[in-house]
Amino acid sequence: MDPAHNHHNFIEGTVKVPGGNIWYKIVGADKKGIPLLTVHGGPGAPHQYLNPLQALANQRPVIFYDQLGCGRSDRPEDKNLWTVERFTEELDMLRHTLQLEKVHLLGQSWGSMLAVEYILRKKPSGIQSLILSGPYLSSPLWAKDQRNWIDQLPNKTKQTILKCEASEDFTNPAYQDVVMEFYKRHLCRMDPWPPELYQSMEQMSTDVYQYMWGPSEFTLTGTLKEADLTPQLPLLNLPVLLTCGQFDEAHPQTVALFKKLIPGARMHTFRGASHSHILEQPQRVRRTLCSFLRSTDS
Repeated sequence: MDPAHNHHNFIEGTVKVPGGNIWYKIVGADKKGIPLLTVHGGPGAPHQYLNPLQALANQRPVIFYDQLGCGRSDRPEDKNLWTVERFTEELDMLRHTLQLEKVHLLGQSWGSMLAVEYILRKKPSGIQSLILSGPYLSSPLWAKDQRNWIDQLPNKTKQTILKCEASEDFTNPAYQDVVMEFYKRHLCRMDPWPPELYQSMEQMSTDVYQYMWGPSEFTLTGTLKEADLTPQLPLLNLPVLLTCGQFDEAHPQTVALFKKLIPGARMHTFRGASHSHILEQPQRVRRTLCSFLRSTDS
């Protein structure tokens, strides 16, 4: 561990993991509450878009990290590193290095799958609660949801998507344009997009994203294409809160299905919001998360 910065309630450093070093930041390190460890999405989209969660650091430490391959962490080029197993091990090593004996876990998008995989694979003690924001837990259900959203796009836009997918012409400017049209409806509805989202996009690893996921949020071609945790969700035995936006890529109907599968889970849908509801409605998200975290602190 290499603490590089320690003032104004703020610590950052690195942790050695298989494949290199990952960067982390602890906000509110002096607070006495049970820490919240955040797990970003992508795969390969670093932590900046989760920065509104720093508002929770008035009561507890809030920890951000960049998964290997993106953001401020090392960027090795070995594709053998881009596995669920290694990312799970990375999360475990970070937690143990930072001595987070009791911790709340928040996974956003792909981070939801990673957080659940960590719990199912490692069976760790001391996880107080789990927050799944815009949860991606099943590739088949995710793909189905994106097709439903695509069906609601203008016909010309839909045809461009289908044509480019059929020819695998994903670098076509027309495909890139319709990707952005989709994202402005379902990834982030703010206009313009906030700086934090642009920062995550700029520091994103397209190599990791394309290898594990695909060319866009709605075209799945990567190693996660068949991933599906729905059969294992009933095994989760801790307080769980699922959050999504009304227009989220993680469709509210699917999130409701996850809620039904997880014993005792709670769910909150943010009206008018999308996948980036943490950025779009930070005050409402903060109030919802604060209430849940307080109810599960012990």
